[in-house]
Amino acid sequence: MIMEEKKNNLNTSIMQNLILENREKLSISGVNDVLSFDDQIVILETQLGLLTVKGENLRINKLSLDSEEVVVEGEINNLGYSEKDLERKSGNSFLGKIFK
Repeated sequence: MIMEEKKNNLNTSIMQNLILENREKLSISGVNDVLSFDDQIVILETQLGLLTVKGENLRINKLSLDSEEVVVEGEINNLGYSEKDLERKSGNSFLGKIFK
C-alpha cells in the first residue's frame, strides 16, 4: 500500500509517503519528530499532522530525522492522523494531558 498526500500552503508543497508492507513494516517520510513510542503505540509529528500507529510488538528500526524517515516494524493494526493545530488549540495534546 502506497499513500501520497500533498498539501499546498503558501505555494509550499508538502509530500509524505506511507508504505505499508504486509502489515508488518511501515516506512514513513516527512517525519518531524517522534513524540512517544512503546510496543503498542507510536506517535509521530509529521508535516501533515500527528500520525498514530497502533499494533503489537512495535519497534522503530530506522530513525533519521535528518532525512525525515522512520521505519516501524511489528504487527500494525491501525494508522490514524489528527491535526496538530487542533490538538494544540484544544489543549488535548498528549503532553498537555500529562502536565495538567
